[in-house]
Amino acid sequence: PARPRDDVAAARARTRRAVTQPPRAAHRAARRCRSRPRRRSLARRPRAAESERRRNTVLRRRHSEKMPKSRRDKVIALTQTKKKGREWKSGLIDTVREALDEYDSVYAFRTENLRNNTFKELKSDLAESSRFFMGSNKVLQVALGKGPEDEQREGLHQLSAHVRGHAGIVMTNLRKEDLEKALEKYKVSDYARTGSLAPETIVIEEGPVHGPHGGLMEHTMEPTLRKNGMPTKLNRGVIELLADHVVCREGEHVSPQAAILLRLFGHELATFSIDLLCGWREGGEFEEYDAALEGDDDDDDVDIGDVERDRFAFDNVSKSMMLPPELMNAVPGQPLGGGDAPAKKRTSTRKKAGTKL
Repeated sequence: PARPRDDVAAARARTRRAVTQPPRAAHRAARRCRSRPRRRSLARRPRAAESERRRNTVLRRRHSEKMPKSRRDKVIALTQTKKKGREWKSGLIDTVREALDEYDSVYAFRTENLRNNTFKELKSDLAESSRFFMGSNKVLQVALGKGPEDEQREGLHQLSAHVRGHAGIVMTNLRKEDLEKALEKYKVSDYARTGSLAPETIVIEEGPVHGPHGGLMEHTMEPTLRKNGMPTKLNRGVIELLADHVVCREGEHVSPQAAILLRLFGHELATFSIDLLCGWREGGEFEEYDAALEGDDDDDDVDIGDVERDRFAFDNVSKSMMLPPELMNAVPGQPLGGGDAPAKKRTSTRKKAGTKL
């Protein structure tokens, strides 16, 4: 006879249980698994708690050390250099005044196209007999004395009048001739930088472009030349200039693109030099040199023009990017056309249609 469905399901369940694991074996395995971890945790609990406490203490200490400070209502300077405060200025004044007792003469000098590495070599070469001071011109003037009432030595205030611009002072035990020879030895040529005046006009002629070594320039330089304003193209691996290109003109400021091109083509237009302006010797003897007179004449001849009109003269921005003249010279509250007629008031579309809110 056929069995009921419930009996069949129960038989199948008993068969699966018997095949997988006997009841007694499963009970023993579960008992063994429950007992072992419990004994292990009881044995290691004090040691684990102590290590966990130590780890939390270390993490809490690190978190407190790296906690950022509050920046609310605080002015943050974007510059990476620290401001030279009153302590630095007073320290420089004291250093200059103490050095006056160690040297016989003091000279004021002017630098052109200053190069820091060359200047460091000069100072290290003359370290035994001379000492250079450059920094804040006003602080150096205060250290020397601006007038007869506050000068540190007799006649020394005449020297401070020449400490302006790219200038400094040098205290030395050398004679004037020996000092000039040492300065002349460190007069070196270098590439012009952005903003300096070009002493000559540099033009690159049309045709294949040659590098500073005399041979053809590498074809990989073509994108760089084109990016800096040169109309170039590649012709079978050779860079060709489509038209004559003026890199810089004599007496004009060197643009950023021109500075890059001058370096690529090997034109060293800048010369680092130090010229003595005047000198003071022990006993109050003061002498002014030709370089100081030439500098004064150059300052008188320079025409700076209208500052408001020429404030964008040397920023290398094309005229197409500038505002039109009527907007550049516009006055607030006046019409842009320049006439005396008052500006028309704009009427909204709702008022023209006669609708009300």
